Amino acid sequence: MRTYESLYIVHPEVVGDELTAMVDKFQEILTGQQAEILKLDNWGVRKLAYPIAKQGRGSYVQVIFQAEPQVIAEYERRLRLDEKILRFLTVLFDGDIEAVKQEEEVAEETEAAADVAPEEETTEDAE
Repeated sequence: MRTYESLYIVHPEVVGDELTAMVDKFQEILTGQQAEILKLDNWGVRKLAYPIAKQGRGSYVQVIFQAEPQVIAEYERRLRLDEKILRFLTVLFDGDIEAVKQEEEVAEETEAAADVAPEEETTEDAE
């Protein structure tokens, strides 16, 4: 398996639950073809360097995953068919894979710890 990095820009009017559903849809396309997603990062809405389809802003989503080369063709075909995707790019990832895996594990542990331990309120009696 090879490691790839994909970045796609979503139309700025797609926000909230609709954006989450779209990201999940593309994540399922990858996992349905036995790809392993190492990192999924939503960068939020940012200004584009130049207008694309008369839009000056877009939501950036980065995905780092391991997959077989034939998976890329289907993944990019689905990106191309979705009208809400302004641009996309998929390249071989030449960074440190272990660092990405560790970073993702730390993020998951932090989320789990935040969900398990709710903030405790401290009350002091003023006398």
